[in-house]
Order: sequence, then structure tokens, then C-alpha cells
Amino acid sequence: MEDLYALPRGTMDISTTSHVFATTDRRSLGRTVRAYIALTKPRVLELLLVTTVPVMILAQGGLPNLWLIFATVIGGSLSAGSAAAFNMYLDRDIDAHMQRTENRPLVTGEVSPRGALVFAWTLAVVSTVWLWAFTNPLAAGLSAAAIFFYVVIYTMILKRRTEQNIVWGGIAGCFPVLIGWSAVTGSLSWAPFILFALVFLWTPPHYWPLSMKYAAQYDEVDVPMLGATRSGSQVGLQVILYAWATVACSLLLIPVAQMGLVYTVSALVFGGWFIYESHRLYSRAVRGGEPRPMRVFHASITYLTLLFVAIAVDPLLPF
Repeated sequence: MEDLYALPRGTMDISTTSHVFATTDRRSLGRTVRAYIALTKPRVLELLLVTTVPVMILAQGGLPNLWLIFATVIGGSLSAGSAAAFNMYLDRDIDAHMQRTENRPLVTGEVSPRGALVFAWTLAVVSTVWLWAFTNPLAAGLSAAAIFFYVVIYTMILKRRTEQNIVWGGIAGCFPVLIGWSAVTGSLSWAPFILFALVFLWTPPHYWPLSMKYAAQYDEVDVPMLGATRSGSQVGLQVILYAWATVACSLLLIPVAQMGLVYTVSALVFGGWFIYESHRLYSRAVRGGEPRPMRVFHASITYLTLLFVAIAVDPLLPF
């Protein structure tokens, strides 16, 4: 028997249609949210956590107030996310021609340039106000300076003009240690500046191996990264010099901040490993073999992470 409530042929069930549209809207909303999150370069935010929280513990000489840690991390994350979003907005033309960056939201069209710019400015304002309100004006000012340095000095001025771009542009990535220290103490001293110098010296041997791997792509878009403008042996030599300087700088923290056994051993052991990997890169390049630059790239991340873990643990122990 025919269902008396069946719809005529060609008639769409409104409830089914509503469900389809609702599902589509949810998927669209989810993709949009993920796209905006991608603008903040979440992997870079991980490095911010690694360098900020341990410095706060060192500044306090123990565990700081948990709310202060939370407020500083949130403010710092918003600040770093703002700088990354500005960077993607300004570099969208070259990102579209590089395989490494071709899936970024502004290239795929998931976020409009105007949307990205508004998002970046919003994060910049909110992060500065947040840190001013919940930490102190010094931390807020340093956060704003970090955004300015990364966006204006690095992205707009240095990146497309000089192969030393990452050397001086990398200063922006050094600010989290100053922000973390100032959030706890309201001031700065020699210890955070040594850590600032450490991250500054670490950045080139961290990033130059990556630029070696993607040398052809940087060359195609006329961005003069050292890995694209110099031979493997020349880049390898620079990586060695900066790796040695990084480890030497890390040892300066021992007398200045009265670091204990955990940090001292960690700085020597992990630093020695980092230098060893740098020499392997150079040795392979000189011999004409495959330099395997990503091995040094990943080793640099591990080195910095373990070193800052030691910075966090050392003040909590009696030796």
C-alpha cells in the first residue's frame, strides 16, 4: 500500500536538506578554524613554550605562580601567532611557488588576504593588552617589539635582500626568553641576555640546513637564503662556526646564573652532540656526498629542547 505521507517525486525532504546543510556548515567552520590556526604556525609555537617556561622557572629560582605561567604563555602564543600571520600575508606571493609552503591557507584560498591581515592585527593588539594586564608593561613592550622585528625587519626588509636574513631576522625568535624573565621579575639582567644570545647564535645553524634542502625552491623565488646561494661546504662551515659559538654561549650561563650539575652536564653533552652533527654535515659536503642537512636541522631542535629542559630542572634541585 502506498505511503500516504510519501513526498511526490522530485520533492526534497526539508529535514534531510537541513541536515546536509548543517553538516556542510560544520565542516566549513571546522576547516576555516583550522586554516586560521595554521596561520599562526603552530610548530613554531612549540618552540616558544620550550624557551619561555624554563626561563620563568630560572628567574623565579623555582616554580612561579601557575597563573603567571599561563598568562605569559597565552600572551606569548598570541604574539607569535600574530607575527606568523603577518609573515604569511606578506609572503603569500612566494609561498604560492614553493612546494614547502604551497598548502598554506592564503595560497589555497581558505583564508582571504584581508581576513589574514585582520586576524594578524587582532592577535597583535590582544596579545599586547593581555600581557600588559596580566604580567607587566615590560613584557608587553618586548612582545610588541618581537612582532615588529619579525614582520618589518625580517620579512619586509631583510628576507628578500640579503643571505644574512636569518641571522638578524632570527632576533625576533630570541624575545621569548626576555619576555619570560621580565614577566617574573619585572626587569632584565645578564642571565636572560645570555639566553637571548644563545638563541640568536643557534638560529643560523638551525635554519641554514633547512635552506639547503629547499635550495632550489628558494632560488626559484629569488629569496637569498644561504643554503641556496652558497655551496654545501661553505654552508657547512658556517653551521660549524655558529654551533661552536652557541655551545660556548650556553656555558656562560653557568657562572652568571649559578647553574648546577644538571645544566652543566647537559650543556656539555648535548652541546658536544650538536657540534658533532654539524661537523658531519660539513664533512659530507666537502667529500661531495649527500650532506643530509635535515639531520642537523632536527638535531638542533632536540639540542635546544633538551638544553632548556635542563634550565627548567636545574633550579628545582639542590645540586
